[in-house]
Amino acid sequence: MKLIIVSGRSGSGKSTALHVLEDLGFYCIDNLPIGLLFPLTREATNQSSPGRLGKMAVSIDARNLSGELSNFEDIYRSLQDTGVTVEIIYLDADEQSLLQRFHATRRKHPLSDDKTSLREAIVSEKRLLEPLSKLADLYVDTTGLSMYELRDMVKQRVAGRREQELALLFQSFGFKHGVPLDSDYVFDVRCLPNPYWDTTLRKFVGTDQPVIDFLEKEPLSRKMVDDLTSFLENWLPSFADSNRSYMTISIGCTGGQHRSVYICEQLGRHFSEKYSNVQVRHTELPHLQSRES
Repeated sequence: MKLIIVSGRSGSGKSTALHVLEDLGFYCIDNLPIGLLFPLTREATNQSSPGRLGKMAVSIDARNLSGELSNFEDIYRSLQDTGVTVEIIYLDADEQSLLQRFHATRRKHPLSDDKTSLREAIVSEKRLLEPLSKLADLYVDTTGLSMYELRDMVKQRVAGRREQELALLFQSFGFKHGVPLDSDYVFDVRCLPNPYWDTTLRKFVGTDQPVIDFLEKEPLSRKMVDDLTSFLENWLPSFADSNRSYMTISIGCTGGQHRSVYICEQLGRHFSEKYSNVQVRHTELPHLQSRES
């Protein structure tokens, strides 16, 4: 059987992710106590025809007892020893985004009380969930993502992945806005000629032909694409061989509008010929949705 564990801090989008998995045919349980993982999976594996229980997704968060959370790694390893295929999806967002989401919904944080402020609860929750976050197969930074963008990302990355094959996400970003939290690899392309300094190109982005033409005339741009392609072709198979399921490759320039966008597009196009689940996302260009390449 296959079990997906969805975790993350409150307000990060766990319920949305769980709803997507339910739509994909998973039997879903929200806020499952960790102590019930073994009885649940045992019930499923003992059935001659598990049916709906053959694919399950459960949400585990800080509402669990802290002692159970601290022992999670042992439980996780023991589950794997029983033959259950376990994947962990961990969602998070920056502190300011989580604060804004709680203020907007007027919800009470599960760890806050008359002695613990909302900000303190959010910080404490991150520490409590470290045993799950460090084991995550897929880490999703939902900062700046709408509910619909998150739904699409989970659906494409999880449902579109063949068993034992890497799901790749190439995302562009701007260093002045910070490095994405969910990055596995980060590459800096600020050394490339910057189209921004050509005033006729400022209104365009890296997917527009004038910017593409500008960068393709530059030998450094082609060399960057070739070198990154060669590096990833050499090393991605090693991650796949070590049972990695997901990889997020982040490409950064100053503002995340031109150079990083162009490089991401080139890499996404190249690797979509070799892998069945490749996505390209431009974090600083919200009008360009995350998509399959």
